[in-house]
Order: sequence, then C-alpha cells, then structure tokens
Amino acid sequence: MNRAAATNIWSPSCMHVFSNPIGAGSLWFHNLTTADGTPVGYDPQARAFIPTPPFCINREIIGCNWIAPKEDAFCRSCAMTALAPNISVPSAITNWAQTEAAKRWVLDNLGRWHWFRPEDRGTPPYFHMLDDGPTPAAMGHVDGVVTISVAEADPVLRTTRREALDEPYRTMIGHFRHEIAHMLWWRLSLRTDFLEAFRAVFGDERDDYPAALKCHYSNGPANDWNLNYLTAYASAHPHEDWAETAAHLLHLTDITDSAISAGLSLPGLPYSGWDAYAEPDPMSLIRAAIKVVTIVNHANRSMGLDDVYPFLVSRAAQKKLAFVHEWLRRGALGR
Repeated sequence: MNRAAATNIWSPSCMHVFSNPIGAGSLWFHNLTTADGTPVGYDPQARAFIPTPPFCINREIIGCNWIAPKEDAFCRSCAMTALAPNISVPSAITNWAQTEAAKRWVLDNLGRWHWFRPEDRGTPPYFHMLDDGPTPAAMGHVDGVVTISVAEADPVLRTTRREALDEPYRTMIGHFRHEIAHMLWWRLSLRTDFLEAFRAVFGDERDDYPAALKCHYSNGPANDWNLNYLTAYASAHPHEDWAETAAHLLHLTDITDSAISAGLSLPGLPYSGWDAYAEPDPMSLIRAAIKVVTIVNHANRSMGLDDVYPFLVSRAAQKKLAFVHEWLRRGALGR
C-alpha cells in the first residue's frame, strides 16, 4: 500500500500518480510514505503530496494520509465523519480504515468539479460510519447525512451480499458514489432551475418511493430495463436512477482519468494530456470512457477476472449521463 514507483514519469497534475516532493519516484493516492520511508501527506487543495506536518490526527489510527489544518486536528475528509464505528468491535478499525480510504478517493474525485472544497459554499456531507449489529446497518442519505456500513469493507461479506442481490458490481467506492449522489441531488434540488429539468429526463421523484422499492424487490425490474437504465436498481424509482447514473458518471470519468494518468495512450482520445474531469462535452467523455473500459475489461478477462465495468451503456443511459455531467460540473459553484 505504501510502496512508491521507482520512476517519476507522470505529471504532478495527474489524478492518481503524483510527484515525490523530496526526490525521485512517484506516489500513489493512498501512500503514507515515499519509497525510502519518508512520511508524506496528501494536500487535497493542492492535489499534491507534501513532506511536512500537520498530518491528520487519524493517521496513526486508520492510516489517513491527508494533511490537517493544524496539529491534532482532522483532515477535511475525516472531519466530515460525524459518527465513527465502535472500535472495540473486532475488525472495526480495519473496516473503518478501508471505508475512510474509499471516502477520500470519492471526495477527491468530486473535488475536481469543486464539490465540498473551500470554494463550495453549499452544505457538505456528513457521514455516519456504522458497523453492523444484529442486523446490517442500512446505507442511505437523509438531509445531508450519508450512512455507510463499514462492515462491507470485508470482501467476503460484500461478495455474499452482491451475489444475494444479483449485482454485477459492489464496492465501497461504489457505495460512496451512490449515496453521495443522493446528497448531491438534495443540494441541486434547492435550485429553482433543476427540478423541472430533472423530471424531464428521469421522471417525477415525487412518486411514492417506498411503494416503488417494494414493487422492485417483490417483482423485479422489467425485462427490457437495460434499454433505459444502467442498472436494474436504477429502474426502481427516479431517485435511484439519478444516484446510479451519477455514480456511473464518476465510475467512467475516474476509470478513464486513472488509466490516462498511469500512461495509457489510445487512438481517438481528444488530445495528448487530455483531462477527463475537465472535458465539457459529455459525449466525448463517454466515448473515451467506453474505449478505456473495453480495453481494461479485456485485460481482466485474460486473467480470468470479472470485468472492471460490467455494464452496457444504452443511448437512453448516455442521455442521462450527459444530464448528470452538466449539473455536477457546474452545480457546486452555482453556475
């Protein structure tokens, strides 16, 4: 986890490959030290590693590698955790550490579009990180509070639930992208120009949500759901369609950005050094992302592994992705 690459060939502006601030070699997003063991911390504002404290107070507890605003303080990400799991529960610290690492990744993704950074004057999310008790902790969003089950950081439990729910993809990063997407919808719905536009694309979110979910789990999706939705769950209700589509926009953008930052070069990309997060044209982004995931899926198959992105992106889904792209790129700063 803390090993750095031996060479420094990528730009420091790349998303998940960073320059070593004290010498040769590169750093990856979750690094705590350089290859020679020198402590470093990630500055999410500068999107760069620095070798000087103050580091997050959670560094020694859960391996948080972000910097803090002052000594004995939380970093920007850990400060958003309003409720942490009971660390006396076996495996809670391990699961919490992996969950917070996923949260930092997703928050940094969204920061590329200015969400939850200092320039974003809107309400940030707050997180309840819960371990499972006698019954699984229910994940969700209510009025800016995102609840996440840290127990799902356990790969055996997560795989069991993925198979029980017949899901092709289930990860902690995926959970954060989906639940934060609900929070982003809540933020955007405060704008007078958003709801009418949203309903024209996704339908009326005022439809009975509990009844829709009950119907979905009782009867399953329509046979042709994949013509209009990215996932079967997205077909349950406009709220879930939005959350799944927003999560998939982040999946596709970040897969593409990460692959390019790691040196992947493809014919047909918009230009050399192209930044997926800065791309204003959603269809250019989607076309590039589909090229990248096709290659990565094929590479995984050569090792007998599941596809990284096991989804079909229909024309109707592309329209929804384009809508979410427009609003997430401009929404944080109110443009």
